[in-house]
Amino acid sequence: MDSKSIERVYTGYARVYNRIFGTIFQRSREAAIRDLNVQSGERVLEIGVGTGLCLPLYPRDCQITGIDLSDGMLDRARNLVRERRLSNVQLIRMDAGALEFPDGSFDTVVAAYVVTAVPDHRAVMSEAIRVCRPGGRIMLLNHFTNDKKLIAAFEKAISPLCKHIGFRTDLSVADVLDGWPIIMQRHKRVSPLQMWHVVECMKPPEPEPAATR
Repeated sequence: MDSKSIERVYTGYARVYNRIFGTIFQRSREAAIRDLNVQSGERVLEIGVGTGLCLPLYPRDCQITGIDLSDGMLDRARNLVRERRLSNVQLIRMDAGALEFPDGSFDTVVAAYVVTAVPDHRAVMSEAIRVCRPGGRIMLLNHFTNDKKLIAAFEKAISPLCKHIGFRTDLSVADVLDGWPIIMQRHKRVSPLQMWHVVECMKPPEPEPAATR
């Protein structure tokens, strides 16, 4: 699906998204954000912020920028920001595959349930890495293909159908991380049913300048 189709699908989901996915995936969101241990003053970018379900989970003394392509989802997120008085949150309509931020703008980049719901996951990964500062973190929370061959084959078979409702089921962790200049530091499964993954990576720090005599 192209970006316009994805936007249309998720704008359609906006009114019911929290009722359908809010409770089911809340434990995984909480575990992922808690384990990030975001520090005071950190600049966090949340790609595909959706209706903002992760936003109240961050510390109030860090700076959160949330982006999404769907106006319908962002309207819900803005309502939540107002209701919770999250003055540390900025929400912007933006394409995850063409971020409008300078290089190294954020300490941490979070993509929850995003990389399998975009037309080009490599463009999203490229942009996430670009806007993350050297030494910063990139965290993915997502479903990835199962290690068991039979289940993986089923996920691959149904992926063309799932694309029509806004996501794909045939991406593995290796598919998403392959070739990028990042270091995986943590990979664990989370609920529901341990079928979702938290993958935390570090963008390597810049090399120390060579000593001069």
